[in-house]
Amino acid sequence: MTRAFDPPCSPLARRDADLAAHGFSLLGAADVRDWLATDAGELERLHGAWNHLPADGYLRDGGRYRRRRHSCFVVDGAVVTEAPHRAHWQPLEYNALHGGMQRWFEPMEPATTANPLWQRILVRVGEAVSALHGARPWFVEAHPFRIDTTDGIGRPTPEGAHRDGVDLVAVFMLERHAIKGGESRVFEAEGPAGQRFTLTDPWSLLLLDDARVIHETTPIQPLAADQLGWRDTLVLTYRRSGFQGD
Repeated sequence: MTRAFDPPCSPLARRDADLAAHGFSLLGAADVRDWLATDAGELERLHGAWNHLPADGYLRDGGRYRRRRHSCFVVDGAVVTEAPHRAHWQPLEYNALHGGMQRWFEPMEPATTANPLWQRILVRVGEAVSALHGARPWFVEAHPFRIDTTDGIGRPTPEGAHRDGVDLVAVFMLERHAIKGGESRVFEAEGPAGQRFTLTDPWSLLLLDDARVIHETTPIQPLAADQLGWRDTLVLTYRRSGFQGD
């Protein structure tokens, strides 16, 4: 069995310094709760929306293992504005498997996007990317994901190690249920150095400077052959100057 490496989390006070120095930063669940001024119960209530994610009908590998929604926002300081629903689009340069496709996913549910905690999450991550790249309006794509073991194996990143063509990627770990695998890997985009670790704690957070690092997550498998397993995450991408595809 592959050894699971603990994530090298840093204190919240080192978030910006780690991002600037290494191209990524890891925050533990307790620090994320403090950062968001919330508690585990409020976060779990928000996570309840992941039980209502539609199936991804665009998987080019023929899989049935991914469920998701997609919504877009503009974050300007403390002001969050939901953008008109749009297709998710990436160039082939960043997604060799699904690039060049207009993928129309179902939007996030209004009860989720109107939640004050949801607004706070978008603003707080906006503060992190502004500390790294300078304050400006940020064009945010939100991706609630559930990867499951319906096919015996689930692929969180079927496109492989990649960049997203944005300024910052935030990956919140929400839940691991009855699975093994799902190791996160972060590598220098222009060098040999890399890190590997397994995010396990609900609402721990990986922040990535997308210009400097590439990332991937290894496939998941069920702990027991007769039991469905899944891995829930929230992925947010922040980009200056507009959404991809504009």
